[in-house]
Amino acid sequence: MAQAKIHIVGIGDDGIDGMTAQARRLVESAELLLGPASCAAVLPQPLAARLQSVSGLDELVERIEAAGPRRTVVLASGDPLFYGTARYVCSRLGKDRFEVVPHVSSMQLAFARVKESWEEAFLANLAGQSIERVVERIRGADTAGLFTSEQWPPAAVARALLDEGIDHFQAYVCENLGSPDERVTQGSLGDIARESFGPLNVMILVRRTLAADAATTARRLFGNPDECFLQSRPKRGLLTPAEVRSLALAELALGPASVVWDVGAGSGSVSLEAARIARDGTVYAIEMDPDDQQLIVENARRFGVANLQPVLGRAPDAWETLPDPDAIYVGGSGRDVAMLVEQAWERLARGGRIVTACNSIENLAAVHALLRARSSDPSYWMVNIARGVEQLDRIRFEAINPVFLIAATKPA
Repeated sequence: MAQAKIHIVGIGDDGIDGMTAQARRLVESAELLLGPASCAAVLPQPLAARLQSVSGLDELVERIEAAGPRRTVVLASGDPLFYGTARYVCSRLGKDRFEVVPHVSSMQLAFARVKESWEEAFLANLAGQSIERVVERIRGADTAGLFTSEQWPPAAVARALLDEGIDHFQAYVCENLGSPDERVTQGSLGDIARESFGPLNVMILVRRTLAADAATTARRLFGNPDECFLQSRPKRGLLTPAEVRSLALAELALGPASVVWDVGAGSGSVSLEAARIARDGTVYAIEMDPDDQQLIVENARRFGVANLQPVLGRAPDAWETLPDPDAIYVGGSGRDVAMLVEQAWERLARGGRIVTACNSIENLAAVHALLRARSSDPSYWMVNIARGVEQLDRIRFEAINPVFLIAATKPA
């Protein structure tokens, strides 16, 4: 006999009145009604009396398993799949046992109240998260939405951002969303740091200006988080990831006075960090997209880099008048990577290093054949990186696209 479905029903601060007719019928007909104690305050008395409160997700799993064939409904705040209950219990007990009936999440309501899109926003739940990690992600974001916590209320978050030199956000604190005493407070981070708020709130941050504080953008010589770099919106995700960037810069074998070309520089992440390493040399960031060239200029200003020269133009014509380099990095997303590597090789100084990052087998094969015929020490890597992401009390890993990295030295 098939098990009866367990329904996970979202509920807002407006309680049963804000539910759809279907959700209300499910709650009223439940033989076992489970949920956090806070839900009792928004339920009418007969339902509040029937609510069996659970204090944590592990206890909820145990109560569901012990429920047997009874019609069981679990109440959860807002959208149960958005930083919520449903994701956890489905992962523990299997998706087939559950049906989810969502309510509008408080995060959705908050963005609606301040009339900002959350399509590309950085979203985080501060309960159990490292504030240092969240602050670094906010640093490079245009918009952020935060579920605050008892440990990190809005005022404390604002102070943490200001302590890191981040003061370029307009802040909104949305309290008691959907209830009669709903309130939205707007101000600078300094304003928010001096206020106190109720426990039920969502904090929205909207970047006021394009540039963040240059002195605090880059903390590392190289391998800075991807979020530190401004990127054009249509091309987000094409930036050389920090892990691949670090390996590429190591293989370029840069010295303090190296002359470097970054061919197809994009927003300039490799160029900028190469310039920090070759502090007495010069880095030429060659890019044919005028919008990306402006990003290189702006990123260089944010990083406080003065020895980087953006070069607008299409390679190889763009490098005709440049001095011969000691090191060359060639981005590998286009079809003409092998041609660029071949022509760049001719200008590379004797004993210099060339590195390219390819993201296709075809480019790898073409560059491999070219460098094997010209160098005695070509080296190849397939770089597979998965980054850990905190999910409730666990860690999951998100893979970034694999990259083929190729390096070779020009014979002296």
